[in-house]
Amino acid sequence: MTPGIAAAYVIDCPTGLAGDMLLAACLDLGVPPELIHSPLRELGFENDFVLRVEEARNGGLRGLRVDVEGLDPNPPHRCWGELRQRIGNAVLTPSLQARVLSVFTALADAEAAVHGIPAEQVHFHEVGAIDSLVDVVGVCAAMEHLNPLSILCVPPPAGRGAVATAHGLLPVPAPAVLELARRHGVELRWGDDWPEAELTTPTGLALMAVLADGFGWPEQLAPEAVGIGLGHRQLDRPNLLRLIRQQPQVSVAASQPRWQDLIIQEAWIDDFSAEAMAWLIQQLREAGALDVACSPLQMKKGRPGTAVTVLVLPEQAADLRRIWWMESPTLGLRERRQGRWVLPRRQGSLTTPWGDLAAKQMLKPDGSQSIKPEREALQQLACRAGLSPETLWQQISQERLQFNPEQEWTC
Repeated sequence: MTPGIAAAYVIDCPTGLAGDMLLAACLDLGVPPELIHSPLRELGFENDFVLRVEEARNGGLRGLRVDVEGLDPNPPHRCWGELRQRIGNAVLTPSLQARVLSVFTALADAEAAVHGIPAEQVHFHEVGAIDSLVDVVGVCAAMEHLNPLSILCVPPPAGRGAVATAHGLLPVPAPAVLELARRHGVELRWGDDWPEAELTTPTGLALMAVLADGFGWPEQLAPEAVGIGLGHRQLDRPNLLRLIRQQPQVSVAASQPRWQDLIIQEAWIDDFSAEAMAWLIQQLREAGALDVACSPLQMKKGRPGTAVTVLVLPEQAADLRRIWWMESPTLGLRERRQGRWVLPRRQGSLTTPWGDLAAKQMLKPDGSQSIKPEREALQQLACRAGLSPETLWQQISQERLQFNPEQEWTC
């Protein structure tokens, strides 16, 4: 599992916390669905459910909604001790295994406290049936992929009224939710202004009690990307949860251009075919050249020649010298030390109506950012769209698009 770029996340839950809403928000933020299915296969549950993910609307607002359909008409009521053993024996990454065990332990301990029984005897339907299991494992796997620097969860509303359970009607907040809040110091918002429904579920609160670094309100909100998870219940307001990835906080010093030492390698060649020259340039680039430039010149005895100039980092200069000696006829290679000022940049992609477009994002000294598409990727996308690259980029530039970083800021 390759982790994403580390960033800070805020979970805004205006209509409560539920496992399916958290999972949907993660998927909407770009977590690949296979990362959800893989650990569930390792746990042996792949034939017990179908996970449906759909683009939907709630209260007029878009988002993703997930639905877990159990395939066993008579699902077994496993005890927490049995489920814990299965999780402990599964081939999962140590960090994912620890997360999943921690969430289920929090659930089992809360259920055990409200029922007055040992945690080992808590039945699986109390800890959560197959839908809750998918939610817990899926959200834990998604968070491992997102690689958060921190998670801040806004205090969730409990709701009000009563909820139907296997034990009959229970007051809202449900006893397990109240116990989780007590054990983990979570402030639940409560009052007559909330809909009469269970807004925060035991599974949702257990996930955040374990995975979040704290509950509160962010001092500032600088959204870089937002994943929307929709609830199934229709309320008097949009029923959604927002997973917000914060923009990295770059200091003034970090946004300034930086000096980079370079070596300039150059040779004049007059006895080389065009095909051989193209091969030499390709080999130099693949060996680490930052750039290769060619210009025509007139050499001795009036012969036309080519000046080949290469920019390379000092630590890669030796590798390029070997290319010069092996792939070109030159008998000498000039080198001189030079340098350049470079802006911080990072590779990533733009999600456009025409498809994903590889691009790089630059950070200016004043803190502003600009985006430049990779030329080859733009040409390929333009070809599929039936437009010229310039026309396509002009149209893309008019859209308010999300840049998806694939690395940290570098020079």
